[in-house]
Amino acid sequence: MTYYFALMQVIVGLITVILIWQTLGYFKNRRLWKKVRRMPLPSAYKETLEKIPHYRALPDELKEKMRPKILFFIETKEFVGVKIDVTDEMKAVVAFYACLMVVEIPNECFNQLVTILIYPYEVITEEIRENGGVYSQQKLLLEGQSIDDTVVIAWRDAKKQAYHLYPHNVVVHELAHVLDFEDGVPDGVPPIQRSLHHRWTKVLYRHFKELQSRVRKNRSWEDYKILGSYAATNEAEFFAVVSEIFFQKPLSLKRHFPGLYDILYQFYGIDTAKIFKSID
Repeated sequence: MTYYFALMQVIVGLITVILIWQTLGYFKNRRLWKKVRRMPLPSAYKETLEKIPHYRALPDELKEKMRPKILFFIETKEFVGVKIDVTDEMKAVVAFYACLMVVEIPNECFNQLVTILIYPYEVITEEIRENGGVYSQQKLLLEGQSIDDTVVIAWRDAKKQAYHLYPHNVVVHELAHVLDFEDGVPDGVPPIQRSLHHRWTKVLYRHFKELQSRVRKNRSWEDYKILGSYAATNEAEFFAVVSEIFFQKPLSLKRHFPGLYDILYQFYGIDTAKIFKSID
């Protein structure tokens, strides 16, 4: 009995410490939110944002809505440079696209994300692949990666994609993975409203399976060409890729896949085809 009583005391003590830590974190964040709501954007951040076509296309009310979120994101994330010094430009670019994604999602600011590792160029990694029972080791060049509470970003790609409106955007892609994993499962279904869940899985998985089929046959791409073969890797990558297109090429997505555009619009809460029609 003494052993179990002591064990129970330890468990209760651990739970108490966790609750105290969470409570302190909650009040710390509340104080920070109050602070950033009153703060203007520093000139270095503002100068960078004005170079980004997406930012310039935003209506003033959305710019103002994003301002405290951008500041809160920068204050609460650890930016670490690997063989490169972290600059205000890097922080502003990453924070802008992160907050653009969640500007209309209440109480969302990537709370599970802790660290952003910034590399100067693509990251070389090795991967074991299986094809018909034959395993091979391949070297891959990655623009970014999402691992647990850490995101890896290749700055050369992130900068180029921010200023020149490429179809791809490594920041959006990797942070879509972070959103996807908030429910603990990287399955292409981020935390969404219960009423949207059935339609989300129906529309997303239908297009994912169709894309996979076309990739395997390597023919009849038609509209699916804008999604690309990488989106057929798995459901998580499909969600990340279509999220990129939703922000980078929304008119194309809406024209070719109106149902897919609509469910992403309902999730992200921002009508990108309307807001960014002048730059798409």
